[in-house]
Amino acid sequence: MADRFDIVILGGGMGGYVAAIRAVQLGKTVALVEKDKLGGTCLHWGCIPTKALLHTAELYHDAQTGAASGVTVSGVRLDWSVALERKQKIVDQLYKGVQFLMKKNKVEVIAGAGVFETPTRIRVDGPDGGRTVEGTNVIIATGSYPRSLPGVEIDGRRVINSDHALVLEAVPKTAVIVGAGAIGVEFASMWSDLGSDVTLVEALPRVTPLEDAEVSQVITRSFTKRGIKVVAGARLDLKSVKSSDQEVTLKYDGDEGSVELHAEVLLMAVGRGANVDGIGLDRTGVKVEMGWVLVDEDLRTHDPAIFAVGDVVGGYLLAHVASHEGIHAVEVISGASPEPLNYNHMPRCTYSRPQVASVGLTEEQAAEAEVEVKVGKFPFAALGRAMINDATEGFVKVVADAATGEVLGTHMVGHNVTDLIAEPTLGQLLEGTAWEVGVSVHAHPTLSEAVGEAALAVDGHAIHI
Repeated sequence: MADRFDIVILGGGMGGYVAAIRAVQLGKTVALVEKDKLGGTCLHWGCIPTKALLHTAELYHDAQTGAASGVTVSGVRLDWSVALERKQKIVDQLYKGVQFLMKKNKVEVIAGAGVFETPTRIRVDGPDGGRTVEGTNVIIATGSYPRSLPGVEIDGRRVINSDHALVLEAVPKTAVIVGAGAIGVEFASMWSDLGSDVTLVEALPRVTPLEDAEVSQVITRSFTKRGIKVVAGARLDLKSVKSSDQEVTLKYDGDEGSVELHAEVLLMAVGRGANVDGIGLDRTGVKVEMGWVLVDEDLRTHDPAIFAVGDVVGGYLLAHVASHEGIHAVEVISGASPEPLNYNHMPRCTYSRPQVASVGLTEEQAAEAEVEVKVGKFPFAALGRAMINDATEGFVKVVADAATGEVLGTHMVGHNVTDLIAEPTLGQLLEGTAWEVGVSVHAHPTLSEAVGEAALAVDGHAIHI
């Protein structure tokens, strides 16, 4: 006999465990099935460990460059083993926190791999044997995995993915990174700050291709100045990837002709794929297209009893998106009528040096939607706080509707902009205008002044440019 629950959630990452907590708050009984560790990719292999190591890289860079601010440090050295231990300590502490939250909220966590037997019944095989659970509704939150390119085999030693990169015993002396989205850019920045000779290769015409084009220009210029070789518009010869005990090689065709690269490691940072194989979707009405689970605006699949949230449905593969999707799905299941999620209000962040943050439409996207816009822009170079921080790279750019002044998008590149993006995100949620953002008082001296000045610049009212 199957144990019955109101909701069975398959996957204990950000989408799954946040949905479980919200379901309990709404009076539902919940079983959360997880084959590995609660917290998922974000906690164990993504957001948290990468940012911990990026912090180490930034500290190392600051220690080496502090003389310009009057702090001279001698004998600076990197102890990578300590950095890895610290990273793991942070992950373990947060993992214990998630475990505590499950106990506190009386979520029944079932360890093991879950497979659909019917649309509402899941067989779980785990360390404690087999168990079958039945839910009135099921939420698929199985997450994603790092992809490679056709014919390029990940061996975990010379040709690696982002999971392998987090547990390397030493920082590679030389590295080639294929893919210049958030993951590729973050590892390029990190390894460069830690002393690696890095080449960043992107097949599309520019790095950070999903961001504003001017943001991409700043990242390219900054990385090039730091000694990172940035190659955009590269035509990769995938058959040329060869690895040996000493190195890995890769060829590409670019503006300079055919080029062969040699490095200690080749990091494939070309995106992620949904974890949909091996979970028994063929026994349900769930449909998969281009590798992603198809859902409607309420995260309901083609099987009326089953919802899906997080990376498995595609779109923005971001932890905070997954958690809000989980909450939305549970509220729909519980009979509420929440507003559909507006993905234009979802902030996107890249934690490189300099950082990138954005929300809403770019100028190009607004043009494609045939929306007439006006734009305000403010450089950090004109800001006192940025000078104090010795971090004058980048800008804040506000895209507003030309007719109404409503802010449609905000795009930032610079020091700590991943924290600054919260204000524009709230502004768009409240349908704020550029004038309202601009006349809101921003304390001086702070980096946030750039947000206010960029908003004022939309109508030509910025003071400091």
